Amino acid sequence: MKHALITGITGQDGAYLAKFLSDKRYEVYGTYRRISTPNFWRLESLDVFEKVNLIPADLSDTGSLVETLKISKPDEIYHLAAQSFVEASFETPVATTDITGLSVTRILESVRHLCPEVKFYFAATSEMYGKSGKINRPLNEEDCFYPMSPYAVAKLYGYWITKIYREGYGIFTVNGVLFNHESPLRGLEFVTRKISNEVAKISLGLSKELRLGNLDAKRDWGYTPEYVESMWLMLQQNEPDDYVIATSVEHSVRELVQKAFDVAGLDWQKYVNVDKRFLRPLDVPSLRGDYSKAKRKLGWSPKTKFDGLIELMVKEEINRWRRWIKGERFPWDAPNYPSENKVIRLNT
Repeated sequence: MKHALITGITGQDGAYLAKFLSDKRYEVYGTYRRISTPNFWRLESLDVFEKVNLIPADLSDTGSLVETLKISKPDEIYHLAAQSFVEASFETPVATTDITGLSVTRILESVRHLCPEVKFYFAATSEMYGKSGKINRPLNEEDCFYPMSPYAVAKLYGYWITKIYREGYGIFTVNGVLFNHESPLRGLEFVTRKISNEVAKISLGLSKELRLGNLDAKRDWGYTPEYVESMWLMLQQNEPDDYVIATSVEHSVRELVQKAFDVAGLDWQKYVNVDKRFLRPLDVPSLRGDYSKAKRKLGWSPKTKFDGLIELMVKEEINRWRRWIKGERFPWDAPNYPSENKVIRLNT
């Protein structure tokens, strides 16, 4: 049985990846921050909470990362943990740099000394392309990066240090340059989930308006369960490499809003207002990816189209709020904290 270590297992990607690997009979270990315990609802909703081994760890503490590697004895590491909200990175740039960027070096240096034979996946991001998104074609692995946020800069550091440990130390490391990927498990701070959640509330009479920032920003949106499969495929290759994962189709936030309200049978223009508070100091106007390399070498292609993704998210949100109206709690209202025998303690 292979061992996999997922950092940030309580996030959207971490939860879906935990289920994917568990279904493939991996022994799954996952790190989480103590303040992230309310996010165990994602693992519960996918019926994988009882199947994973949880390790409280701190990405800023090399000691805890070393202990995590000793405990999990991984064959594969999926480094997903990060401060991953672009807007928040403008508010906390130093913390974002440390957690999202420097943590990659801490893990890789620990891997180099303890388990250099491990296969390592780094969750890079399309945000690294930044201003290069103005190119009127899908972006591929050879295009230049031009980051436009502290988050993107931190991820770019992680991207390059991952390549350096591959080329300098011979460690099997890969960069997954994933474009935007969404699901009903997305955090409420992200625009896709913010929209689907508020549309559901408006449709049920629980809210009256939706306030947003830049409606003209365009992104390449895919479905998360399909994207986590690509992470696994990258680590199954004979040689490590970097891959863009995308749909090669972009849509504006305005289109997303219109589709979400259409699913609920409402006219979006009656409810949406632009609020300057949600405008970023710098905003990437457009991002679209070219996944042809992943299709050619990994056999990976996206399956869920944009309209189907938004419909899926809005309908799930409406169902959640209907259950809430009937008196049911949301899963994140009553998190199932792990029992003492569930959590693997460090230094034990």
